[in-house]
Amino acid sequence: MTSTAETSYTLIPNQKYRRSNRRSRQCCNTLDTDSQSLSTLGHFQTLPLEIFQMVLNYLSVKDISMLSMVSKTISNRLINYISTPSGNRRLLLQDFHNLELPGKREVSYILEHYKSLGLLFKRCTLLLPTKDRLKYTHKILSEVSCFKLNGCPSPLHCLGLQCYGVFLQILTAGWDELECHRVFNFLCELSNLPRKVQTVVSSKPGSARKLELRIRLYCRSVLLNHWIHRSDSAFWLTRILKPWPMVNQARLLYIIFGPVSSLDGDLAPSLFKKKLLCHLIYCSGHVVWQKMIEGPTDETSLKGLADAIKLLYDTEAREWTADDVISLVDELSVVPREWLMENNARLLILSGNNICFTFMASKAVNGRAVELARLMVFLALVCEKDLYCMDWAVKMMQKVCKVFSTPGERNNFLQCVENAFVHMIMDMLQAVLSGDRDEEDSSFLNLFHLVNAQANFHKEILYLTMRSNSNTV
Repeated sequence: MTSTAETSYTLIPNQKYRRSNRRSRQCCNTLDTDSQSLSTLGHFQTLPLEIFQMVLNYLSVKDISMLSMVSKTISNRLINYISTPSGNRRLLLQDFHNLELPGKREVSYILEHYKSLGLLFKRCTLLLPTKDRLKYTHKILSEVSCFKLNGCPSPLHCLGLQCYGVFLQILTAGWDELECHRVFNFLCELSNLPRKVQTVVSSKPGSARKLELRIRLYCRSVLLNHWIHRSDSAFWLTRILKPWPMVNQARLLYIIFGPVSSLDGDLAPSLFKKKLLCHLIYCSGHVVWQKMIEGPTDETSLKGLADAIKLLYDTEAREWTADDVISLVDELSVVPREWLMENNARLLILSGNNICFTFMASKAVNGRAVELARLMVFLALVCEKDLYCMDWAVKMMQKVCKVFSTPGERNNFLQCVENAFVHMIMDMLQAVLSGDRDEEDSSFLNLFHLVNAQANFHKEILYLTMRSNSNTV
């Protein structure tokens, strides 16, 4: 019977391993690795590379992205396929200007194609470091001129930047903030965006119209438009704005979201009959710098700016304080020169209750009662013109009154509001009586709206007073 104690010791081999044995062992290990790598190809192992790539031509881009998850070996083969001329021709569609072609090449198809392509790149490069993923992506996409900031000769009629933005959104979705910082820095380096922004914010507004347009299109189409969550949009907008002083932030915000001309900026009208295009393609033209100065503007011209301000004021925009956003709104109201007060009031209404109150409260705290009173009158005027409920303006005035520390300050503010109504009505009446009327007779119409605004404003105050009195009785 064999003792158990004997087997507890390590047996000493009779022969030592020679160097030649080690080499043969390494060779066997290499062969094992190669065979293991080949085994991960499954039935594709028997196919020549050319046949494998021919098979890929029968698969959709989504199917190829699913195939890339089978194994690392398959993924590497797909990376090589993407880099081949045939893979480039198959995957990098460039019908960015033929927007009305029937069938596959219509807008919805090409955008969906680049979504799927983004998913393919995301899965194929999953095991690579962020830096290498970006380098590989740039290497493949660098041949597409319409993906570059200055690449397309006809940017207003091109879907290239939209497709690039959709691609990047899918590729980087789920990446952490540090990785997204690297993506932004990488894009800035490729497009030379900071230097171009420096040019437009330091030059006279409108003197570099084409560059302003290209920056607007690049920032909106590539960096901002395609995010689902507001926190993501706030992150990328913050990356664009934060490197600059507040004055330049306001200029840049106006370039990206301000009003644009429609005559040289519209795409083909028939395209807008499609619901999808109404969602994906906005009317783009050259930035109109004088629109806020020359006369009252409509909600459409201010909506983009208001949405951007709300985005930055949101609690998810962690790098912005309320004071930062209010300072930005203040700076924006003098870009390129001081706006008409009516346009200021309309922007505040569109920006929401919280921003509007915070902006007005800051003026109350700083003792700017006269300016605040004029703004209050214009808020009432905009409510009358745009058919908002006038009780909103009255309630906003109530909230602002509570900011004043003494009854004397509050009474002075209320007197300033009444004086502002009187002075504005007299000024408009004088303009009407002077006979200087334009084709639309806007001076008389403004007077009509202002008188109605005053009447409805005071009516709401009377309602509020009567309600409060009835509650105390």
